[in-house]
Amino acid sequence: MNATLTLLVNLVATWYMVGLIWMVQVVHYAMFDRVGEAEFVRYEQDHNRLITPIVAVPMLIEIASAFSLCVVAPTGIPKSWAYAGFAMVMAIWLSTVFLQVPCHARLSEGFDPATFRTLVVTNWIRTILWTARGLLVGYATWKLLDSLPPPLSSIPH
Repeated sequence: MNATLTLLVNLVATWYMVGLIWMVQVVHYAMFDRVGEAEFVRYEQDHNRLITPIVAVPMLIEIASAFSLCVVAPTGIPKSWAYAGFAMVMAIWLSTVFLQVPCHARLSEGFDPATFRTLVVTNWIRTILWTARGLLVGYATWKLLDSLPPPLSSIPH
């Protein structure tokens, strides 16, 4: 895959996750405490089962394309941007594995207000990082597009 296509794949995967994480943070998690204690365990288990395929594939595409950009960045895009973007992806994954997944595991056994608060507060780490990544990758894509020569149709005849 060439570097430009890799950047575009990374842009799409990242912005997919930006939209998803904001919806989860502001809407979905905000309603966890309204489910009701009797129904919560099933709700949380269903959440975990149903959200996994929605997030796993784009997260894998994002991390693979972010790593690829560290190896071969498009011409005109500083490697430092690729490294910063990859570091953000790694921080997101670490937060997911060590903070959010354990919270969901505890919540799948029953609603706990302290665990719920921890989940919501620590998820801001991912929300902020994905938003920052989205801006970085968007800016890199804009810089790349801005550096391209004009199309042939714009050349005067």
